[in-house]
Amino acid sequence: MHFIGWLSSLILLATLVAQIGKQWKTGTKGVSKWLFIGQLAASIGFVVYSVSTRNVVFVVTNSLILVSALIGTASWFRNRNRERSGESEPTRASAPMRDARGMSVAR
Repeated sequence: MHFIGWLSSLILLATLVAQIGKQWKTGTKGVSKWLFIGQLAASIGFVVYSVSTRNVVFVVTNSLILVSALIGTASWFRNRNRERSGESEPTRASAPMRDARGMSVAR
């Protein structure tokens, strides 16, 4: 039965990592800061509860979800500050291609 718990944990964490990566690249559009604030609060509660049940699968999973909430929150604030200041990172499509020496090359 622990296998099912660990597999479910990996699936959940993979989806959270993918979402945070997407948000990191695309900015804050369509993402509420309250999502991450709520996730932080719930994750802290789940970690405390998991420790009290002494279930290693849930302790590890909920601790990693808490870390993902912290990263997501930091990413949201980073992107929001960049959007407010008009600063943006070049995307791969707009950034010039470079050769091994760092020289710009045509696409």
